[in-house]
Amino acid sequence: MKYKCTKIIILAVIFAPICVCGLASKANLTQLPKRKIFKIVSQGSRVVIEKGDPGTEDNKYGFEGGRVVRIGKEYHLITAERAGEPKIVKMRLAHWKSRDGISWERVSTLYESSGEFEGKDPRAALWGPMPVFEKSENRWYLVYVAYRAKPNDETGWYLNHEGKIWLAKSQKKGRSGIDGPYEDIGIILQPDENSGPWEGLQGTDSFFPYKIGDTWYAFYGSAQTQAERNMDYPKWCVGLAKADSLKGPWKRMSERNPIKLDPHFAENPVVTRLKDGRYVAMVDGGGGGFKYSVSDDGLHWSRAVKLPLEKHGKKWWSAMRTPLCLIPEGDGIYTVFHTAYTSSEFANVGMAKLKLIEEEIVPVK
Repeated sequence: MKYKCTKIIILAVIFAPICVCGLASKANLTQLPKRKIFKIVSQGSRVVIEKGDPGTEDNKYGFEGGRVVRIGKEYHLITAERAGEPKIVKMRLAHWKSRDGISWERVSTLYESSGEFEGKDPRAALWGPMPVFEKSENRWYLVYVAYRAKPNDETGWYLNHEGKIWLAKSQKKGRSGIDGPYEDIGIILQPDENSGPWEGLQGTDSFFPYKIGDTWYAFYGSAQTQAERNMDYPKWCVGLAKADSLKGPWKRMSERNPIKLDPHFAENPVVTRLKDGRYVAMVDGGGGGFKYSVSDDGLHWSRAVKLPLEKHGKKWWSAMRTPLCLIPEGDGIYTVFHTAYTSSEFANVGMAKLKLIEEEIVPVK
């Protein structure tokens, strides 16, 4: 079959046996029988929230990270706003909503950081808000990162350091409880004696919980932003943790960490389970574009594959950053909202439409 289209790209991840650190070798692929492949078709990106839009008046540097979920016919964005000075220290965790994904309304500020800049306040900068619905309680929870902050020096990058993961509970039950208000329960993961050798000065920099059966798992991240790095690992990396309850206690899965989704950079994975039971993690690729990784069981992940949106449609960004979701829209179409920096240093929110296609292929001979 031939496709008469100049603005569509097909990317494939082969669901061959995989190891934690990457895909099987080409030699092994030639020995495989007929396999199914997973394709994502990208059709470019458009800006949906930018500087000057209603709700951005007090947001100096734009948006970064968070998650978009759909409740009924509405999209809800929980994100970190880089609100003021010091830059990337004075932050707000905000709630936005939209009926069509294009026109957005700012609902509220859920949390605001202190902006303290002498390294004294463990909640000086707040990042990475992830809303998670706990069906057994019919309630939304919010996980987010709190950092200390002070000026950088020759020993490391201290603007966001010693990150700790907080869990908060919505005071309103039901799906509409995503509005909050939220009440902090406490810290569920932080740097300690169980931290791996790949974890660094930035502390725990992201956390995304998802369920496999009755057990909770989570991708968590860290970065070696200290001057003296352990060069055996990527500077930004992710691992897995598990718990019987969203409230914890959470235990690092040190025997398999780090999960090398990318040999250079991986941050802020957001996991979606497909109807066929497989899992997809949308991953921040570090400015060059976001990526996706796939898993049959939610534990063993493929090497992440880039979605080169810059080759499709008009490129409006200077640095592509963080995917915020993978939302099914029906007929194999998915929406990915994401953040991306512009040349003005303001980070916009963009939207891309993707498609999943299943085909059978004959192995390479």
